[in-house]
Amino acid sequence: MTETYVLLKLVHVLSAAVLFGTGAGIAFFMVRARRTRDPSIAAAVGRMVVLADFLFTATAVVVQPVSGLALIRLQGYALDEPWLLASYALFLLVGACWLPVVWIQQRLTRLAGEAAAAGQPLPAAYDRLYRIWFALGWPAFAGVIGVYVLMISRPSF
Repeated sequence: MTETYVLLKLVHVLSAAVLFGTGAGIAFFMVRARRTRDPSIAAAVGRMVVLADFLFTATAVVVQPVSGLALIRLQGYALDEPWLLASYALFLLVGACWLPVVWIQQRLTRLAGEAAAAGQPLPAAYDRLYRIWFALGWPAFAGVIGVYVLMISRPSF
């Protein structure tokens, strides 16, 4: 059981790090790309960001609950422990923010690519969508940090 626990815990912790780290990296690069106001840069960065989200974030989003549920079962916790219920709620909040963000990133990339191809600046629609994308990032990051806190502290409510 100890080897299984250590392996599951490692997978769970690494996927949590990937989830947070990819999100932070994506946010950094999207913000920096927009600040250039260069549609070619915004489009190129957008393509990389969308790919990273699908390769890394989506994988971690699947691995997190699978490894988490296995750890819960292995450690003998009830699925309805209050700290776990709070963790599930935060994970769902993060997902509710992330799903539209993925669509927005694709749309931002398309808008920037069209502007670059036409030799035009980033359109107003880009800036409107970017503000929504930026606003959705805050509760998502707060939710991920909240899940970390719950996993580390396992508070009794």
